[in-house]
Amino acid sequence: MIGKLTGRLLEKNPPEVLIDCHGVGYEVLVPMSTFYNLPAAGEQIGLLTHLIVREDAQLLYGFGTAAERRTFRELIKVSGVGPRTALAILSGIDAADLAQAVTLQESARLVKVPGIGKKTAERLLLELRGKLGADIGARAQPGSAAQNDILQALLALGYNDKEAASSLKALPPDVGVSEGIKLALKALAK
Repeated sequence: MIGKLTGRLLEKNPPEVLIDCHGVGYEVLVPMSTFYNLPAAGEQIGLLTHLIVREDAQLLYGFGTAAERRTFRELIKVSGVGPRTALAILSGIDAADLAQAVTLQESARLVKVPGIGKKTAERLLLELRGKLGADIGARAQPGSAAQNDILQALLALGYNDKEAASSLKALPPDVGVSEGIKLALKALAK
């Protein structure tokens, strides 16, 4: 219904901002990732929005990027995750990192977000698999299927995603899976 607001930023009270759009003030709830990138009060602002209508309230959520809004919309589709929880998740981990965590199935990253326990993190990973990251997570994944298999093997062996990804950079692009794992393990042993 309300997809975007453009106007003058009147107030900043985390996680809420007040935006004046031609004489009408809109209270918008924003994740902290958007909040930190807001201009000073009195300046022009544009936010993509998502309106939630409940029996007792109409709540407007604002986002600085289309990726944040898309991620928010996917999060609120997960059972047990409401708008406030989705906002907390986006405040604790940005959309690209969340997409990467879902792609790599890393529940440890999600558990670090306040209010997200192990069971909720696992449910998020399960229900968001394949929904997040088609555009965002693609850059976090290596290009070839063999490199993807090598990465998954290294993660299964207990290496974190940074270590595994850095070891893949040293591999030749046409390396096979078994040879790639051996070379990556040699690189990680140094």
